[in-house]
Amino acid sequence: MAEALNFLDPTVLAGLSNLEMRARVVVEGFLSGLHKSPQRGFSVEFNDYRHYCPGDDMRHVDWRLYARSGKLHVRQYEDETNVRCVILLDCSASMAYGSGALSKLQYGVTLASALSYFIMRQRDAVGLVVFDDTIREYIPPRCRQMHLLRILRALAKVEHGAGTDVVKPLADLATSLRKKSFVVLISDLLDDEQRVIGTLRNLRAMGHDVISFQLIDHAELEFPFTEATEFIDLESSESFITSPAAIRRSYLQHLNAFLDDCRKQCQASGVDHCLMDTAEPLDRALSAYLLRRARSG
Repeated sequence: MAEALNFLDPTVLAGLSNLEMRARVVVEGFLSGLHKSPQRGFSVEFNDYRHYCPGDDMRHVDWRLYARSGKLHVRQYEDETNVRCVILLDCSASMAYGSGALSKLQYGVTLASALSYFIMRQRDAVGLVVFDDTIREYIPPRCRQMHLLRILRALAKVEHGAGTDVVKPLADLATSLRKKSFVVLISDLLDDEQRVIGTLRNLRAMGHDVISFQLIDHAELEFPFTEATEFIDLESSESFITSPAAIRRSYLQHLNAFLDDCRKQCQASGVDHCLMDTAEPLDRALSAYLLRRARSG
């Protein structure tokens, strides 16, 4: 078990150049975490059957139906059928920052890949939007193995862009979604959070399930700098040199106020919010989030 946990450390995870392998490792890791809990899933209402596929959990096989028909069928539950998910990944310049093995963007790419792999494993449809201050890539939701490979290829080629406009892709998505969907935003939310969360609120009001994964680098959270440092705005290129000790308290106060505001506004809007420290193993962060989501209903 210790070896598995070390394997998922962000430093080692960053060494996996194959994105599909990285996604698979993360998914297996957080599924292992989920299986340690009595909360084994999120569905409670039986809906239908589908044919058994290799890799399906044998616990969901209907053995009485097998005895009658001689064929393996798996029980499907209400939220496992006809689910469509769109993942929006922020690739703006601020996401390029990283003090550890993975930048926020690399962490986000891995998160988007793992979620895509997990959703397709559940045989649901997944789509992808990559954006900075404009939409760089759009792949509509589908549920085919080749479609997953298309998403992973697109994610593997993602590079950081310029400024940030989180509202535009969310607003465009709101006009294009015809059915109730899951909308997953992966971003540091370093934009006008009032406008961003207002748009997320609109999507929630339209009946969509909305999740915001806010990625913040560990150094941004802790501000560990001690010597005179030049700080550069990655989106405007403005810079200044200062003593970290002189600004540390003020910086942390403003940062924590910003993060607290994002969390409270999301909660008030019915939007699920999950703050992620990029130094934390992704499988651990996801399993903790999914367990919390299951328990809260």
